[in-house]
Amino acid sequence: MVSSEFHWDHQIPLPKLGPSHSRIVVGLVALICFINSYDGEFVFDDSEAIVNNKDLHPSTPLNNIWKNDFWGSNLSSNSSHKSYRPLTVLTFRLNYLLAGGLHPVGFHVLNIGLHSVISALMMDVFAILIGGLAYDARGQRLNQAPQASFLAALFFAAHPVHTESVAGIVGRADLLCALFFQLSFLAYCRGFRGGNDRNFSVLWIIFSLLLCAAAMLCKEQGITVLGVNAAFDVLMICKVNIYELTHRLLLKGKPVDASELVRTGLLMRLLLLLAGGSLLLYARWRIMGTGPPAFTEVDNPASFAENVFLRMVNYNYYYSLNAWLLLCPWWLCFDWSMGCVPLIQSASDWRIVAVLLLWSCLIGLTSQALCSQDGVKRRMLTFGLVLLVIPFLPASNLFFRVGFVVAERVLYLSTAGYCLLLAYALGHACCLWRTHRKLLCVGVLALLCVYVGRCAQRSLQWRTEQSLFTSALSVCPLNAKVHYNVGKNLADRGNQSAAIKYYREAVRLHPKYVHAMNNLGNILKERNELVEAEELLSTAVHIQPDFAAAWMNLGIVQNSLGKFEAAEHSYWNAIKHRRRYPDCYYNLGRLYADLNRHVDALNAWRNATMLKPEHSLAWNNMLILLDNTGNLEQAELIGKEALKILPHDPTIMFSLANVLGKLQKYEVNTIPFHFMLLLSGCSFLCMFSLRDATQCPC
Repeated sequence: MVSSEFHWDHQIPLPKLGPSHSRIVVGLVALICFINSYDGEFVFDDSEAIVNNKDLHPSTPLNNIWKNDFWGSNLSSNSSHKSYRPLTVLTFRLNYLLAGGLHPVGFHVLNIGLHSVISALMMDVFAILIGGLAYDARGQRLNQAPQASFLAALFFAAHPVHTESVAGIVGRADLLCALFFQLSFLAYCRGFRGGNDRNFSVLWIIFSLLLCAAAMLCKEQGITVLGVNAAFDVLMICKVNIYELTHRLLLKGKPVDASELVRTGLLMRLLLLLAGGSLLLYARWRIMGTGPPAFTEVDNPASFAENVFLRMVNYNYYYSLNAWLLLCPWWLCFDWSMGCVPLIQSASDWRIVAVLLLWSCLIGLTSQALCSQDGVKRRMLTFGLVLLVIPFLPASNLFFRVGFVVAERVLYLSTAGYCLLLAYALGHACCLWRTHRKLLCVGVLALLCVYVGRCAQRSLQWRTEQSLFTSALSVCPLNAKVHYNVGKNLADRGNQSAAIKYYREAVRLHPKYVHAMNNLGNILKERNELVEAEELLSTAVHIQPDFAAAWMNLGIVQNSLGKFEAAEHSYWNAIKHRRRYPDCYYNLGRLYADLNRHVDALNAWRNATMLKPEHSLAWNNMLILLDNTGNLEQAELIGKEALKILPHDPTIMFSLANVLGKLQKYEVNTIPFHFMLLLSGCSFLCMFSLRDATQCPC
């Protein structure tokens, strides 16, 4: 029988549904919110984590996912992001195998399905946090607040801040982490048979720790479930009143009864959680290898502020921005760095009001949670704050520097705490204002509809990079990275004139934005505006001397300007900072060929093919150079070697055919017969047009 203290639950204006039907409705709402992203493209971070990540390919050894970070780089590398999420990468690899390649539909469908499952499971989490572990005579757990847990789960399923986690495939890490987070919490609760603190199963607690480890292998944030489990044990299972305990310790000077902690098993359980958490953190630190990742000032400018007071004020302002995204998820952006959130530089900045307001609300809620005599109110407020704050701690900059200002993905779990608080507020309002129940019902329905509509709108924006990047211009017009990404997308689609405009704006907003300078320099190079291109690329390598791509592009521009010595210097600088750089060796070979340094050119192109065996241009240039210098036998060997790697490359076949013709080797079995006929016709045209083989009109 449901306790009378939950009488207010029946006042919540929602249809009375059974547990199974409620979960189905929550799952369907989650599905409706994000279903229009199912056929979206790979966008933004998906390019690095999925499209360019070789760990997804079946040809890559499976062991690599345990050695590399989330983006496919070796963890021991200094350039590694140190994001160790092998279970998430494993699901990407399974998607790749099942779809037979990089087809985004399967990736998106799994993300949407995961969010639906998580939203449905969230009902069980909310039911336990609100009503505790109550059981009927048959040993079945009772949901003492079905309407409140249903409402909170609906809000969670439809919250627009989840769009990045669901519609962006990289958000899979947050989804899987949240799923194992829930399972770890539910397993911990399952360890208390009958809700009795003295009758618990150590095996279930160990199982909960294993699920926590799985959550960590999906995303680092997963370890925070141990804090939620500990809070649940102390406050719900052992029914410790924090306010009374603090009053006894500080005012009356009475010590805690350690024998009581041992008798109830709380001390043992907390030690298990502490030992398990310490072991996981130690293992994670060892896996990290060379220490934490190195972030730059543009990633997280507040963490580089020299004044400690201003640093903390800015951190707290970031917290208020995250809180605002939960309250009003309308201004959503794929990236909040690079000037999107200007630093607070003095105490006179009006934005400090947001910090004061945030802490006023948190202190008010905390005092209500600690001092309330109403057990249900105390539980809902306490666990709402626990779920809101604890999963957010890894992103708070309190323990280590993070590589972002605001990231909507990290709010996925914290949203559960906000939804619990919102459900309590509405339930309390329904109980107080019963005469206005219809109005409250309309308000709840309207809020859910706004959430669903905003999710659908934002999901559409996440379907393509063009719509995603363009949508950010109105939210973060001062963000240089937004302008850079819009420009890059335009350049990829062939609209170079428009791309130049956005690249210039990115450089104007952030004068040290070397990637924008590099891309702008490349476009200007193609448009033969070589002087400005050289100036931009020179500035880029001056700002970031280890920027290998900019060094190579600078070399190409200098070569076009006839500055051969400077070009050679730039190419070697590029190779110094990126030893495995086949394209740079190829361009260096072209420079040497122009200078008639044939041996050096051949060596450079050979290096390019060693680093990238499928480098067709390097193979073909070696063939042509050997042909033109009369080294026909060596050219034949190079051509046959190239065809073993690239058996269907027409340019290599043509060049080799010319060499074989000069050697009077006319055997058809060297090159496919039908292609020989084509090459014969091509050679005939070349002969009558008096052109060199390298200038063949084909």
